[in-house]
Amino acid sequence: MPANLHEIILLTKGLFSAGGFVMPPLLFCALLLWYGLGYRYWTLKSSHAMSIHDMLDFYSSNTNQSPCSIVEQAVQQGIVLRSKGIRNLRRFLDEIFYSYLKEIRRFSVMTKTIVVISPLLGLLGTVIGMIETFDSLGSMSLFTQSGGIAGGISQALISTQTGLAVAIPGMLLHSMLHKKQQKIEHELLQVRELLCVHSASLTRPSHH
Repeated sequence: MPANLHEIILLTKGLFSAGGFVMPPLLFCALLLWYGLGYRYWTLKSSHAMSIHDMLDFYSSNTNQSPCSIVEQAVQQGIVLRSKGIRNLRRFLDEIFYSYLKEIRRFSVMTKTIVVISPLLGLLGTVIGMIETFDSLGSMSLFTQSGGIAGGISQALISTQTGLAVAIPGMLLHSMLHKKQQKIEHELLQVRELLCVHSASLTRPSHH
């Protein structure tokens, strides 16, 4: 193992230990957060450059084309249903599109919750660290078995910084992905309405 990597590992272990008992929950929160964000990023990725109208036209004439995004999957599945001449198409589309809505909303609440509680965990570590510091000031103990003044200050600073380090990038990415989620929800609604309007025009009896 390279010396620099070994030093980094030792430094990380030292910081983890100095941060106090809130560090394991913060690490667990960070792992859950990035798993959820990664899942949402992969699910919400969008590669279509066409408008919804163009997408409907394209998949109407290219039914065997593999969809590249959730919206394209919904368009393709909706066109298949429409081609079967199903009555009350809107109800069937609502049932199908609900599964897509569930998919794009998955882990949204979890990531938002972790972004909120991570700074609070850091703040809890700060409070515990300050209590240790004041207790040590009373006895003028710079170093004790429980940490002393130096240990209390370290715990207060490291836990706060770790909580913010987990929350701030998570908040930015969560906000970005939430905007993409809202965009896809709007596009799915647009697909449903266009399919229903087109289906109604096809099934409407003609007057001679």
